[in-house]
Amino acid sequence: MKEYELVVIGGGSAGLAAALSAYDNGLRSILIIEKEDYLGGILLQCIHNGFGLQTFKKELTGPQYASLFIDKLKERPEIEVKTSTFVMSISLNKEICYSSSVEGYNVIKAKAIVTSTGCGERSAGAISLPGDRPSGVLTAGLAQKYLNIDGYLVGKKVFILGSGDIGLIMARRMTLEGAKVLGVAELMPYSNGLNRNIVQCLNDYDIPLYLSHTVKQVVGKKGHVEKIIIAQVDSSMKYIEGSEKEFECDTLLLSVGLLPNNPLLVPLGVKMNPKTRGPLVDESLQTSIDGIFACGNSLHVHDLVDFVSLEGYKAGRNAAKYVLSGLDASSYINIENKTCVNYVLPNKVNVNNIEDITISFRVSRPFKTSQINVYQGETLIKKIRKPYMLPAEMETITISKDLLINKENISLEVVDA
Repeated sequence: MKEYELVVIGGGSAGLAAALSAYDNGLRSILIIEKEDYLGGILLQCIHNGFGLQTFKKELTGPQYASLFIDKLKERPEIEVKTSTFVMSISLNKEICYSSSVEGYNVIKAKAIVTSTGCGERSAGAISLPGDRPSGVLTAGLAQKYLNIDGYLVGKKVFILGSGDIGLIMARRMTLEGAKVLGVAELMPYSNGLNRNIVQCLNDYDIPLYLSHTVKQVVGKKGHVEKIIIAQVDSSMKYIEGSEKEFECDTLLLSVGLLPNNPLLVPLGVKMNPKTRGPLVDESLQTSIDGIFACGNSLHVHDLVDFVSLEGYKAGRNAAKYVLSGLDASSYINIENKTCVNYVLPNKVNVNNIEDITISFRVSRPFKTSQINVYQGETLIKKIRKPYMLPAEMETITISKDLLINKENISLEVVDA
């Protein structure tokens, strides 16, 4: 059985960064396994620009961003790559079972594993979309693939449910290809996409956004979508009678959220975060199983690909440290989310492994002026005022470990200021 120092499962932006970082931090026996025919992941279908401002200090399309990482990979020929290869399972002792048309079924072993398996879209069934089940109802990411990879325009009169970034970007993309986008409905009273996408993809094209609205019924009695009915909802998410609006359309795109994809970790009993649906991790991005790390959208859904890559670099660096010298696991402090904080990462820290603690988090509602309070136990150890925060955007706060007063849990809250 062949053994590698590190196996990275997933060859998207997180996996590529993890492999490069592990190599640059001393590992030489590295394998990337990717189920698709090409490296790059979801970036390959994201032909719009806006990528790379953090990582490369210039604006790139998704394929351009991916190609820069792939070029870096080629400069390190010791890193082995298997594409069109599907990982079937991993074991607690880090044996990896995979299959491909070239090798058939095979088993290898790793000293460490990084999982970067991305995320998936919520479907019509996942949200219990009311009404008929005709053709013409599909997720925004799938429509993006059909259009940008296969060259197929899925519809001419389009309505979009959900204001996630992919849905907003597809509103603009479909318009540029000649389709009429009738509107975007969002269940929440605020958008779940980045503000720049609201401006550039909706406002610039006079596409209306219906906040606090959702689809009440899908009508498609001839086997294809004929119309949809949306309605406004109240604070209890109940339909407001008399608020219905009808739109004749041939396509309904769903941009109603993404979920981390972790079919390999769940069977192992890896502890999962009920908020993110990804694994619980420590400051090294190590899961509850020693030597198995997670990063990218399989850990939690990011708003910028640059942050995905930074997380991949971190996972690869720590995986290399784990293999070469080990990570201190003697004492952990838990990190918890409190008032108006949806979730935090990492979920625990070992202060022996770091100088500062960087906590990433998302707020549970929009804030115009706010204060972030960090507690250890009942003691306030740090506070920061912020002018503006949105649930769609990841926030970070850094705490010097010198501020820690004991081994009690750290907690984070956000309040109006």
